[in-house]
Amino acid sequence: MKIAYFVLPHLGGTYTVFRNLRAGLAPHGIELCWLGLAPAGQGLASGLEQEAAFGTLVEVPSQVDDRAAARLLERAILAGGFDGVVVNVLSDRIQTNIVRYLPADLIRLMVVHNITPGTYAAAEAIRPHVHATVCVSQRCRDDLVKRHHFPAGRTSVIANAVALDAFPETGRSPRPSGQGLRLLFLGRIEDASKGVFWLPDILARLPASSTLTIAGDGHDLKRLKAAMPERAPRVVYAGAVAAQAVPALLARHDIFLMPSRYEGLPMALVEAMAAGCVPVVSRLRGVTDMIVEHGRDGLLFPVGDTASAAEIVRTLDTDHAQLCSLSVAARRKVEGAFTVEHMAAGYATIFRGIAADPPLIAAPLSINGWSMPRGLRAGLRTFLPRPLKNWLRGVRERL
Repeated sequence: MKIAYFVLPHLGGTYTVFRNLRAGLAPHGIELCWLGLAPAGQGLASGLEQEAAFGTLVEVPSQVDDRAAARLLERAILAGGFDGVVVNVLSDRIQTNIVRYLPADLIRLMVVHNITPGTYAAAEAIRPHVHATVCVSQRCRDDLVKRHHFPAGRTSVIANAVALDAFPETGRSPRPSGQGLRLLFLGRIEDASKGVFWLPDILARLPASSTLTIAGDGHDLKRLKAAMPERAPRVVYAGAVAAQAVPALLARHDIFLMPSRYEGLPMALVEAMAAGCVPVVSRLRGVTDMIVEHGRDGLLFPVGDTASAAEIVRTLDTDHAQLCSLSVAARRKVEGAFTVEHMAAGYATIFRGIAADPPLIAAPLSINGWSMPRGLRAGLRTFLPRPLKNWLRGVRERL
């Protein structure tokens, strides 16, 4: 079986999921290949050229419209001899929408990576045209089944997962004598979802011996640096980190700090726990508390409560035994339920089930009538001021 996974190679969680899933599905006889759209002449991002061996880049000339781009995508799918596709909802709007137009004999699996209303609206727009839905967290599934009427029997939870052999148990770097806790933020530098503008306030409440490394890139990096300038060793900006360098980076830090407003199930959190880097993260119902059991293998704080986050870190700074206990338990949690083997087995079961007995779905639409359904078009929420949206997101998680 050969499956196209809609994604472009990049330094980020969705592509890490692809790489792990590709390796995990191979023993099941399923070949997973990435397939992505990009402007003509752009090519793959620097440092990721080797990923061309595992997928297909569909180049889109600048003068073509969405319908023409969709035709190019459809042509690549058919030419590739794929048995099915995996669409990551809202990763790309054309690729999300294309499942409504593909030939009826192709397997179509939708993956929902986030808990935002916009993501759910897009998922609902293509639901009649997919055979099954995978949610990366329990929260996603609960919301889609209970509030958006997704069929329970065709909506599953399969968590993002890691390859444990990349995270050796003996790989942790000891903290130098007399040094405070080494904190790490790893992810997209973006405030709306990641809450990065809370980092300066958290750090300001910590002992001067504590250090913070910020690894990643994003459109809010410049503003974050203005609010919290680099002052090594107290604050260090490490920039974007290649996937193969992530385990060593995590092993050099004691605490993974994640003040997010919303997530699906962040790969960085799973990776941190695999490395024994203790998670101190926002409590997101059905998301972070799906993997972190507060006080056992990590610690949770209310969204936006920088004082609580800092108090947790200060406590760990004076309780080495608890820090070590949480580190060991975090690793054990990943070993038990968040491995590539576990994730791949879940996907393989779904693919084979669809192939053997495909559920009845809506008939394909004609690509001549290409259009974006309402759930994939910009809605009122798109135009709300960012501060108001951020406030609403915080309120939603606290209720």
